[in-house]
Amino acid sequence: MPSVTKTGPSLFLGIELGVDQLRASVVDESLELVGVESVDFDSEMSEYQTQGGIFTTPGEAYTTPVEMWLKSLDALFEKLHRNYDLTKIKAIGGSAQHALVWWKSTTVPSLSSLDPRIPLHSIFPAHTFSLPNTPVAQDTSSQTHALAIESLLGGPDRMASLVGIAANASMIAAQLLRVRETWPQEVWARTGRVQLASSFIASLLSGKVTSMSEAEACASGAWVHGASQHAVGGQGYWDENVLDIVGGSREEGRRIRGWLGEVDVSGGSKKAGHVSKYFVERYGFNPETIITTFTTDTLASYLSLLPSPGDAVLSFGPMDTLLTPATQFIPTRLYNLLPHPAQDPNEKRKYVAVLSCRNADVPRALVRDMYTKSWSAFDRLVAIVPPGGSIGLDDKLFSFWHLQPDSYPYARVKGIYRFETGVKVNEFRDLRANPRCLLESQILSFRVKWARMIATGVLGYPRKSSSGVSPGSLALSSLGLSFNPYDPTTLPARILATGAATNFPSMANLVGDIFNAPVYVPLTQIDSAQVVPHRNAPAQGYPSRSSLGAAYLARWVWSREWGASPVGSFEDEMKRVLGKRWLATGGMLLKSNINGVASALGGNTTSVAGVSATSSGANSGTSTPYGTHSRSSGLSSSMFSEAEEDEEIERERNGRLLAAGLGPQTPPPGVIGGGLYDHQQQQQHARMRSPTADTLSTSSTPGSSLLAPSSAFTTPDLSLGTSGMGMMVGHAMSSSSPLSRSNGNGHGNGHGNGNGVGASLLSPSISAGAGVGATGTGAGTPTTPAPLTPVVALPTGDAEAQIGLGKVAEPDVDAFMSYAAIVPEFSRLETMVVKGIV
Repeated sequence: MPSVTKTGPSLFLGIELGVDQLRASVVDESLELVGVESVDFDSEMSEYQTQGGIFTTPGEAYTTPVEMWLKSLDALFEKLHRNYDLTKIKAIGGSAQHALVWWKSTTVPSLSSLDPRIPLHSIFPAHTFSLPNTPVAQDTSSQTHALAIESLLGGPDRMASLVGIAANASMIAAQLLRVRETWPQEVWARTGRVQLASSFIASLLSGKVTSMSEAEACASGAWVHGASQHAVGGQGYWDENVLDIVGGSREEGRRIRGWLGEVDVSGGSKKAGHVSKYFVERYGFNPETIITTFTTDTLASYLSLLPSPGDAVLSFGPMDTLLTPATQFIPTRLYNLLPHPAQDPNEKRKYVAVLSCRNADVPRALVRDMYTKSWSAFDRLVAIVPPGGSIGLDDKLFSFWHLQPDSYPYARVKGIYRFETGVKVNEFRDLRANPRCLLESQILSFRVKWARMIATGVLGYPRKSSSGVSPGSLALSSLGLSFNPYDPTTLPARILATGAATNFPSMANLVGDIFNAPVYVPLTQIDSAQVVPHRNAPAQGYPSRSSLGAAYLARWVWSREWGASPVGSFEDEMKRVLGKRWLATGGMLLKSNINGVASALGGNTTSVAGVSATSSGANSGTSTPYGTHSRSSGLSSSMFSEAEEDEEIERERNGRLLAAGLGPQTPPPGVIGGGLYDHQQQQQHARMRSPTADTLSTSSTPGSSLLAPSSAFTTPDLSLGTSGMGMMVGHAMSSSSPLSRSNGNGHGNGHGNGNGVGASLLSPSISAGAGVGATGTGAGTPTTPAPLTPVVALPTGDAEAQIGLGKVAEPDVDAFMSYAAIVPEFSRLETMVVKGIV
């Protein structure tokens, strides 16, 4: 691409070290997108042989090579140097996945005096690090160590009170303890410093050791925040008790304290330094370029959305997270509470409350492979099944998929659990209910966690209902809940959603219905989804939200360093900048990409001519370590084909309508159930909904001809028996019955255990037989699945459009009340699963 002219405005660079890619976004002073670059680990760093940027090993251990990050940094800055005038970069912000870098204690080259003629990966080869392949956020092998720390501190409530969070596998303290106890002793002995990936990248750029942000320290499980009741004088500190537990002695605890170094408590509002001489001489940066404090990829993505109080940011991916602005420091085990990553030290302290779910993309992909043949089919099945899997309130279906250890209350839960009419079953009678029940379980879990979080007062409210007594409040005590599921006033005002799962119309509608809130998605993602709708990695030329958030932060810090008077908070200042731009351009939307493609908002069809659907890491692109399921495996013969699903959908729809005396007619587009749920509700549905695949022709999808036959989306490869996922799926398969499978000879072996037995199918179009882990090529002829029709932007207000958001779903009070009615039963069954009494 042509270089940016030397007479343009000041530029700001945001970097994201993701799991599968290293990404960069460049914006100007008005936050308009100027450039996008990326390095895909699997395809461009193929010599490291990662899958989704990760190595998988048995025991749920997922690692990545640090040297690969360094070589990718070399490649990324070569691209930036080649395509942009880097002298105009005024500030660099950054974010990174949650991972540790283990420096050796032996002498390493000084960061301030690196030779600009030598690339970084040659200066810091693999043997520079005591742990060349470091665990990443998906790694749950340290879960038992996290629980051990929690127990020694006095339990989850005591731990949360002390260090702000309860046990989870990602916290630094647990990862340190696991390395000391399970890795060879020389790894621990030869370590001289430990850095988070974010501060590691910032240190390389600034030429000096850079401290981690306080938000990251508060997620470590070893930091006492200054607002804690245990802090003295309002100063945060590393907790000696935790460090002593991790190190095994007071001496080792002090050693760890030295490894971790100081913490940046400035709130991210001050520069961490200037770009190093190495980058000035090698790539042409201005020596006055500011380096900001780097943060996590999740928080950087949160910053890019500029949420307001009362909003919820719902991010779907390998780990689903829900983040919301908080005003009070009230730590409990119900959530993680992190300091806001961009705030002035003089303003009232702000926080971000975080709810998380590890069992996210992987269960979704597994259900897709077990019960459908493509993401398009998955989306349609979710769309046609009514809330709870059935019309009647007394026969709702529920499922809980916990393939990995998760945060509270699921810290000790593992397995797949299905319930029909309140009773645990091995498999649903109608297998088509599985996709919808999985998504409902994931979103309802967040719904319940949100209600429990609200009750603590951490967000500074609940908001009061203006209508007096809410429906169902008189019967609240009989529901067995501590909150009123029918009261919408305590729910988020808006859902700001990101991640590939949000591209599914059925998911967008489901989120809006359960939370009774409009759902907004960044236009960068909506437009990227028209190219590749089922990947978390953005398509080529489209920025990631984390790199954009880092660029926004760089712009904010730079303006403060140059004496500009900020208007309120970070979010207020960035909205002011975007509002000024909106007026100056006459209401022109922010660019969503650098390919010259117009945004789809407002009915404009996004052209994807010349954009390759596989150019954004076709071999990885998933941020998970799992490959694409082979169409020639034994699973194929037992999946719904596209044609079979169309027939099933139509037969089911017409059968229900005939039973209701309505005849086989086409329902209004976008109605829950597509004609299956309640005809009277259909008549009253005047709201806007994101069209699902059963109401849109997939052949009309812009760019559908460009999509590769594979519909890989964080898809587990069920044939990889030697990988960590192979073990996980093996566990899941042995404890949950998949579809009845053909073993290639037309005979099923019909065995299973735990939750799983061979299941009979209701549809004659599906091959019979059962068999967990069946092998063979299968009797079915593989077909190319139709591509998923992703969400499109509905009419969106100016306030959202000017900051780059598009509305994709509206709530509906009837659907919300339907879900409110099943929340008590969901909570009851959830309690049974957590307590292990099923």
